[in-house]
Amino acid sequence: MLSATRNLSKKILALKTELQEDIQAVFDRDPAARNTFEVLLTYPGVHALLMHRVAHRMWQHDKKSLARFVSFGNRFLTGIEIHPAAKIGRRFFIDHGMGVVIGETAEIGNDVTLYHGVTLGGVSLNEGKRHPTLEDGVVVGAGAKVLGGFTVGKYAKIGSNAVVVKEVPAGATMVGSAARLIHDKTKAQQMGLDSLADNGVAPPQEALGSDEIRAGSPQKPVQDQDDCNKHHLEQAGVFHQYGIDPNSQDPVAMTFIKMLAHIRQSEARLDELQNAMCKLDPTFCKKRYEKLKVNDLDAVDPQFFTHPSQSINGG
Repeated sequence: MLSATRNLSKKILALKTELQEDIQAVFDRDPAARNTFEVLLTYPGVHALLMHRVAHRMWQHDKKSLARFVSFGNRFLTGIEIHPAAKIGRRFFIDHGMGVVIGETAEIGNDVTLYHGVTLGGVSLNEGKRHPTLEDGVVVGAGAKVLGGFTVGKYAKIGSNAVVVKEVPAGATMVGSAARLIHDKTKAQQMGLDSLADNGVAPPQEALGSDEIRAGSPQKPVQDQDDCNKHHLEQAGVFHQYGIDPNSQDPVAMTFIKMLAHIRQSEARLDELQNAMCKLDPTFCKKRYEKLKVNDLDAVDPQFFTHPSQSINGG
C-alpha cells in the first residue's frame, strides 16, 4: 500500500513538473500570454497536450480503446488531433492549435513549436514508422505539411505552408511546396503525342471537347473528338515551351500565347509560299540572303562573343 502511494505521488509530481514546464514554454514563445490563469483556461494547445499525456499513458498500459476515446474528445474540444501513440517531449508548444494533426508514429523532441494547421502525416499505408520525427528545437510554421517517416534535424525551421517530404538537416530552413505538375501521360500517348507526354504537358480539362482552346488558338477545323483533344495538347505544348501554365488565367499570358499562335501561323504560311515559289521557279530556292550578323545587334557588344571573359571582367 505504501509503495503504491509513493508511486502515485511520484506520478503526480511528474505531471505537475511537466505542466509547469508547458506553461513556462507558453510564456517563452508567446508574447500575448499574460498570466498563468489565462494560459490554463484559454490556450487550446495546453489543453490538447494535457489530454494527450493522459491518453498516451493509457496507450502504454494497453488501454487503447479508452486512449482513443480521450484522443477523440481532445480533438472535439480543441480542434487538435494527436494520436495517443505519438511520442511528445517536454516543453512542447502548439500556438493557436486549430487544425493540427499528429500521426501515430510521429516523434517530437523537446522545445518544439507547432503553429495552427500543421500536419505531421504519413505517405505510406504500411505498418511501422510512417510519420516524421522532429528533433529538439524544431519550429514548424502555420499550414506546413511534414509527410513521411524521416527526421527533421535539431533547431530546423519549416516555413508556413511548406510541404516537406524528405529529411531536413539540423539548423536548416525549409520553405515552399514540393508539389509539381501531374499530367495525363497515358492520354497523350494514346493520341500519338509521346514527346508532349514525356515533357509533362497537360491540357486544360475544361477545354477538352470544345472546338478551340480558351487561350485563343488559331482557327483550326476539328474532325472529331480525338482531333480536338490532340489539338489542345499541341496548344498546351506551346505554353510549356515558353514556361507558361496552360491553365493560367493571367491576361498577359493569354495575350502572349495568342501572339505565339499567330507567329506560328505566319511561319507556316511563309513556308507554303516558299514551296509554291520553288515549284514555279526552281532558282528561287537557290537564292542566298544576307544573314543577321552580330554587328547588326546594337544592343549587344560584339566583344562579348569574341572575348567573353574580357567583356565580363571589363577588360
